[in-house]
Amino acid sequence: MRALIVNADDFGLTTGVNRAIAELHRAGVLTSATLMARAAATEEAIEIALATPSLGVGCHVVLVDGEPVLSPTREVPHLADPVSGRFKPSLTDFLFWLYAGWNSPGCTFANRTREIEAETTAQIALLQNRGLHLTHIDTHKHTHMFPTVLRPVLRAARAAGIRAVRNPFEPAWSVRATTGAPWIRRMKVSLLRRLEPAFRRIVAEEGFSTTDGAIGVLATGTLDSTTLDSLLQRLPPGTWELVTHPGYNDADLALAHTRLLASRQTERSALETMRLFPGLELISFADLQAVARPVV
Repeated sequence: MRALIVNADDFGLTTGVNRAIAELHRAGVLTSATLMARAAATEEAIEIALATPSLGVGCHVVLVDGEPVLSPTREVPHLADPVSGRFKPSLTDFLFWLYAGWNSPGCTFANRTREIEAETTAQIALLQNRGLHLTHIDTHKHTHMFPTVLRPVLRAARAAGIRAVRNPFEPAWSVRATTGAPWIRRMKVSLLRRLEPAFRRIVAEEGFSTTDGAIGVLATGTLDSTTLDSLLQRLPPGTWELVTHPGYNDADLALAHTRLLASRQTERSALETMRLFPGLELISFADLQAVARPVV
């Protein structure tokens, strides 16, 4: 059997992103979305999610390039900048902080993981307190692929009753089937796959469900109808997640400080013309435990 979760990240980023997600779900293409707890259009996204119970909704945990839910001066003074009130601006800056305490004098490893867990807990709670039933978690820029982040994120999710998480690693067959991606991104995706064995071990130890892998990660920023068709034609048996970032390229998106501008419109157009193939079942993370094989 081939099962596919079609998930849209960044739900709540802008009204145009929210609109694209709602339209694609109504069209029967998009099955899932992950919602940012603190973004410009979070309130609208929550209202859409509450009015659309058929859409699986998870928490898109933001630990980099965003604003915390907790106080940056009192509760997460190392994870966020107490002056700007924002997280580290890039994944590189975040990893320096995570593994070397870069630019955070006196910040111990225990403090770092404690702040990650506390902020994840707060983001999940904000959404659940609004009445949302969260099906899973993933993270902005896939920070949970790193074991030091994964453990506290899973602890927070489990305490909130969530037991499914994105497998952010793209298999080799999907990388080969992806056309048009820059070579430097191709190299990064391939190298980061070395972290997958540790990810699978930790996910199993913590009792979470996940997929066999994610497709569309390499194609982020270049996912068009040709690439999407190439990926779906080669989809093997198993349970997979198609990671997407659809949206409308409008004035709000231009203010969102995202590298994905015109590409969000391209992804939306590609999903609108998405062809299903025999034996392919569209599911959401809510269905994951029923179809996924145990993590080994």
